[in-house]
Amino acid sequence: MLSARLDAATARLLDLIREFDAREGWNTGFRSCAAWLSWRVGLDLGAARERVRVARALETLPRLAQALARGELSYAKVRALTRVATPETEERLVAVGRAGTADHVERIVRGWRRVDRIAEARQEARRHPSRALHVYQDEDGMVTIRGRLAPEVGAVLVQALAAARESLYQQARAKDAGASSADVSAEPPTMAQQQADALALVAETALQHGIDPGAPGERYQVVVHVDAPALADPDQPGQSVLEACDASRVVMRHGRDGRVVEVAARTRTIPPALRRALHHRDRGCRFPGCGLRFGQGHSIRHWAQGGLTTLSNLALLCRRHHRAVHEEGYQLDRQPNGELRFRRPDGRPLPEVPPPLEVLGDPVKILQAQHDAEGVVLNARTATPGWLWERLGVGWAIDVLHPLAR
Repeated sequence: MLSARLDAATARLLDLIREFDAREGWNTGFRSCAAWLSWRVGLDLGAARERVRVARALETLPRLAQALARGELSYAKVRALTRVATPETEERLVAVGRAGTADHVERIVRGWRRVDRIAEARQEARRHPSRALHVYQDEDGMVTIRGRLAPEVGAVLVQALAAARESLYQQARAKDAGASSADVSAEPPTMAQQQADALALVAETALQHGIDPGAPGERYQVVVHVDAPALADPDQPGQSVLEACDASRVVMRHGRDGRVVEVAARTRTIPPALRRALHHRDRGCRFPGCGLRFGQGHSIRHWAQGGLTTLSNLALLCRRHHRAVHEEGYQLDRQPNGELRFRRPDGRPLPEVPPPLEVLGDPVKILQAQHDAEGVVLNARTATPGWLWERLGVGWAIDVLHPLAR
């Protein structure tokens, strides 16, 4: 009966996770709700992702959620069923969960997904030949475009158009900032007009770059022009400081007439040998609760403030948390004992492992009292399946249950 109580309590936990996720309460330096759960509750990251997935799925599956809240279905069964259940098939799958063991449910879900994959492959085979793009010219000279793209291709196009629109918006804003109020158009372009301009920019950019995305490491470049006297003397006006912890650097010298006199060899702010040692030591992002394997070297005390490019002054951070430290106010320093200390933007410490919450009283009695107050009636046979030891025919079960199997 205690196991059924734990399953019923898990239903309440999933409700809280769903509400917490919807409010983005985890967005305090963490990459996702699962990352926060892994840090705060101590779940394995994979298990935390599953809790979030199941919590989100149960929002549209009230029968499964109710069966879990009553202790009639175990979390293991509900977790499996939410991989395939829809509002249309939920009722018959709840019956599967009540009738069979967790092993039966897993086998039926695997068979169900196999039918889904076959149906998706057939749909894709029918859909792929229908892709098309028609470009033709109207009588007034305007070019009309009409097309049908595969979902993944359409997603790339939408993302490219959004990036182009943002670029055009930034250009227009910079132009408007330098113009008088009389020069600024009172009517901004419509969304359809913005899309047309964005498509033109995407095409021009592709042709200018030879439809070559370039090397990943050199895709983004920042050019800073500073006079040599200003670089030589920190007290001189015109100092430029760019906190690029882990980037390549090329020094170009210009003559008085502006022509390039010398181009030095490219160097990295963190030498390769030191980078290898950093990855070997940190093994991933050091931000509490993250651990993402691929990261960037962060200078704890930046070289512009006198920091040295040494292993003790470096920490590995993923792209998300590198930005959090540089731009979102999170702080990082190394303690005298060599441990890293992270602080939130308000200065509060962010521990590597949070302290466990204290449970006051007998947890079983607390759980029982809560269920009694909620009217949840549990007994020793609440979660017992209706299986009578007969052999499971997975193929027959899928033929009967799956709406596409027939």
